[in-house]
Amino acid sequence: MNDREVAEFLLANPEFFSRHAELLAAVRLANPHGKAAVSLQERQMDMLREKNKLLERRLAELVRYGHENDSIAAKFNRWTARVMAERDAHALPRTVTQGLTEVFDVPSAALRLWDVAEPYAQAEFARHVGEEVRIFAASLGAPYCGTNTGFEAAQWLDAAAPMAKTSAAASENGSVEVSPGESTEAFQSVALIALREPARASASSTPGADDAGPTFGLLVMGSPDPRRFHEGMATDFLMQIGTLASAALSRLLMR
Repeated sequence: MNDREVAEFLLANPEFFSRHAELLAAVRLANPHGKAAVSLQERQMDMLREKNKLLERRLAELVRYGHENDSIAAKFNRWTARVMAERDAHALPRTVTQGLTEVFDVPSAALRLWDVAEPYAQAEFARHVGEEVRIFAASLGAPYCGTNTGFEAAQWLDAAAPMAKTSAAASENGSVEVSPGESTEAFQSVALIALREPARASASSTPGADDAGPTFGLLVMGSPDPRRFHEGMATDFLMQIGTLASAALSRLLMR
């Protein structure tokens, strides 16, 4: 009888060791933690302890992720309240970006809008955006997170993060212009979020359907930490930020 046949027999006869309990203590197995042999029962206990340790580590990770998500959700609610409370349409883009830097501790954030209504056409946040940026924004089905490879949008970010909050008061959109290439060197990782006209509900629309309209802007966040925004990171909250920012900023568009 070979090893496979023995294993199949024991699986087919689980009561075997009930009838021959003395074998549990008699069978000696190699100890993975030393040279001395241990009984089958002792080895089973070791395996259970190892399994419990693994489960405890996984549980600790789940608890940590839960706390992190709770913290992010609380920050998202604070930022949402700021955006909703802003009554000055000209100051709204600044409120969106400055809120991200202060509430989420993002080193820098900026945005650009296009196709805005005439009263906002000369605002800093409505400065000309190249066709390539518009096409790129329209292609984003989800936020981009990763290495800053010289994105034109990264140049919208202020080069010195500590100056962002004091400079924001003098800027109409909460961003500071920098010389070409300066921002690219300062910010190693970026998150790019397309701003789209909100879905318009109708009697025939299906709840939850993706009816977002055309792209009208791009929100960019940057960090000198190359791992702050990395490829593969969860983007659920970034998508929520994009959805709410789009809804708030859509009132600046041409109608």
